[in-house]
Amino acid sequence: MARDKELILVVDDSPTNLAILNVVLREAYQVIAANNGADALSLAASEEPDLIILDIMMPGMDGYEICDRLKANPFTRDIPVMFVTAMDQERQEAKGLALGAVDYIAKPVSPPIVLARVRNQLELKRQRDYLRRLSAIDGLTGIANRRAFEEDFDREWRRAMRLKNSIALFLTDIDHFKTYNDAYGYLAGDDCLRILGQAMTKAILRPGDLLARYSGEEFVGLMPDTDATGAAIVGERLLNAVRALSLPHAHSGVAPIVTVSIGAATCRPSVQMDRASLFKLAGDALYAAKKGGRNQLRIFEMPEAANAI
Repeated sequence: MARDKELILVVDDSPTNLAILNVVLREAYQVIAANNGADALSLAASEEPDLIILDIMMPGMDGYEICDRLKANPFTRDIPVMFVTAMDQERQEAKGLALGAVDYIAKPVSPPIVLARVRNQLELKRQRDYLRRLSAIDGLTGIANRRAFEEDFDREWRRAMRLKNSIALFLTDIDHFKTYNDAYGYLAGDDCLRILGQAMTKAILRPGDLLARYSGEEFVGLMPDTDATGAAIVGERLLNAVRALSLPHAHSGVAPIVTVSIGAATCRPSVQMDRASLFKLAGDALYAAKKGGRNQLRIFEMPEAANAI
């Protein structure tokens, strides 16, 4: 999620403490606040802050329970949590660190110490995020890899279920790629994969969408908040992006240039559905596109009743 400044969620039931931390942090960071556990969990999931500063002693759901729930949620488990406490430091630090907290701030807060500790934790998060991005890149094409897709698919499926939005999944296969490799050589085949991957990634357009190399000559696309109408627009854009490259393929049998076949599937996820059924439906659509002559898009919509596990 791109931001001008890093986002910090401050959680405290005391308006005075919230105001103090807001004043300390607001010059360097975006700050949002919650004064109870339920709001904290909701904001953490929806806003995906870069850091959470969490008071331990709160009525109802205390800081420990909030932290435990944050770490149990795949949307929020990687967000670093710093506790604020005026309690017995050694005993409480041990408990908080065991729950996954990364650091503590002691009350009464010292602005220079707060800023230094926050700065250190955000720098560590930037480094972790960078390494995570590197591990999610396909070495040949330079686009997202299968691991990145699987993580994104899980996250966006859950998000779509929570928000009751549609989601679209694309499976893309290069037409007669084996004959391309046989005719032009594997180095040319690698170049073809790189060029197509980059071209289709640019054609996706929306920052929240994902195109990844799934395996071999197969690519997979994930478009949150996209129904069948939107999937048709994106699918045609992907087809045209590949055709516009005009990469020669004299042995295709489909066209004198490299083309792709695309199968897309859409649904509105619910608790009665699973991700595997959407992936299978996209595979069925891809098979239909190939059987229908290739170099085309087929879209299947999943009826809600058909998704029951």
